[in-house]
Amino acid sequence: MPTHPNPYRQGLDRNPANHVPLTPLSLLDWAADVYPERCAVIHGKLRMSWAQLRSRSRRLAASLAGLDIGDGDTVAVMLPNTPPMIEAHYGVPMSGAVLHCINTRLDAATVAFVLEHSDSKVLIVDREFSITARDAIENLKAAGKRVPQIIDVDDPEFEGPGERLGSTDYEALLAGGDPSFEPRMPADEWDAIGLNYTSGTTGNPKGVVVHHRGAYLNAVGNVLAWSLPRHPTYLWTLPMFHCNGWCFPWTLAAVAGTNVCLRRVDPELIFSLIREHRVSHYCGAPIVHSMLISAPASLRAGIDWPVKAMVAGAAPPAAMIEGMARLGFDVTHVYGLTEVYGPAAACAKHEHWASLPLAEQVELNGRQGMRYQLQQGCTVVDPQTLLEVPRDGETMGEVVFRGNVVMKGYLKNPAATTEAFAGGWFHTGDLGVLHADGYVKLKDRAKDIIISGGENISSIEVEDALYKHPAVMAAAVVARPDEKWGETPIAFVELRVDHRPADAAAEAALAQVIMEHCRAHLARFKCPREVRFTELPKTSTGKIQKHLLRAELKSASAIG
Repeated sequence: MPTHPNPYRQGLDRNPANHVPLTPLSLLDWAADVYPERCAVIHGKLRMSWAQLRSRSRRLAASLAGLDIGDGDTVAVMLPNTPPMIEAHYGVPMSGAVLHCINTRLDAATVAFVLEHSDSKVLIVDREFSITARDAIENLKAAGKRVPQIIDVDDPEFEGPGERLGSTDYEALLAGGDPSFEPRMPADEWDAIGLNYTSGTTGNPKGVVVHHRGAYLNAVGNVLAWSLPRHPTYLWTLPMFHCNGWCFPWTLAAVAGTNVCLRRVDPELIFSLIREHRVSHYCGAPIVHSMLISAPASLRAGIDWPVKAMVAGAAPPAAMIEGMARLGFDVTHVYGLTEVYGPAAACAKHEHWASLPLAEQVELNGRQGMRYQLQQGCTVVDPQTLLEVPRDGETMGEVVFRGNVVMKGYLKNPAATTEAFAGGWFHTGDLGVLHADGYVKLKDRAKDIIISGGENISSIEVEDALYKHPAVMAAAVVARPDEKWGETPIAFVELRVDHRPADAAAEAALAQVIMEHCRAHLARFKCPREVRFTELPKTSTGKIQKHLLRAELKSASAIG
């Protein structure tokens, strides 16, 4: 090692000319400067340019600053995929505050918890969610807690019930804001930009804190991982409250695309918007894509251009990937969690895959893949040694991430933060394997593995077999206690409308057919011992809530 001073570190310091903190707020300025008149937002009859979006975002920031909102403050929103939600992703951090997107399907008690835990000073709420927000506020008042200032949003495209909660109207608030407001850019790119709470299925939800640097890098990472062209037309099937819409509110500014807003997931409406606006891209959970596959062919009439879809979830079933191929939609499979800003790994495709039989393409595309270009690492390790598992496609370990696209940590929860970052990796809690090419394939959540007679059964593997049956719309496999085997798998199945049995006898016969179908695709010990038909409980992002199914089994066992 040389002992002399490094000349490349002498007098070559950071200064305002050569170093600016990374932030996705800069992407809005780029889009508005370069393409000011280009359409940024479509919502019903509304058309908003990039210049108008910047102006409204600055008005929001100015108005929040006028409410004494700034550095270290939290602004919560309960909004669907509408223009105010896009504006909040810019206007709130422009004020110096942190954006707290609340899952709109949470119950009032949980909403009250996250409002209190985050110390949110302002709550911007759409009329559709006013009843839940009102009850949450009443819970806070009853507990003697501070209540945030309410800003009401009345979307002209919403015709359902609701009420005003506060004295401040969103549009009136913006009208009083200064469109030339100078945004409060982060002093440090490590400053927080967003707060997103986990689902909290095993206790109170944890507040995931994300920073400007990571948001910027993942917004740009989406462009690279998906090969996004300039000016895509993007349909908001994915809730923006979920991991800040996987950072796509900021990504669309990086490519000066068009945001097509969507208040609710409905196949007829989705196909109509795709057709009307020539939508080129959209994202969603596997259940969203399955809904589109199952929709009547007449709804897809007239869509004769390439539509690219991004799918994420524990693992999309092979039948869904095959169905999207038949639909003519090009699917990119991504993987991530709230703690890594949404997707931070993608199943990057190789040209020669296209010449393989469809079944092999489905198998390859069903993997979670490799890290995003702007993420440092994603692999599978032995939970005890933290050494990478063999690349044999068989040895299971925990999926871990490392890099700039990883959260700051959990708000006010140092113990959970320390545990999540043990050994210099972020621990996902997902179990997977590594294939010979280094691609990650998920096998299960650690809590979802079924241990039967000492053998590990991947619930995902069993579900994948179930999805291959034409009657199955959605499936969830969970463990049921068994005196002999310890645990055995039981399948909960949501049927396609045209396959629903007419009576109890037909239902029993179909259940038997589906179990026989599984025996043709799986080792016998992996097959479900029982198939129950039901509408599966799902989160707002389309994820099946297995913990509710396990609770149902536990309750039935206790009664029995």
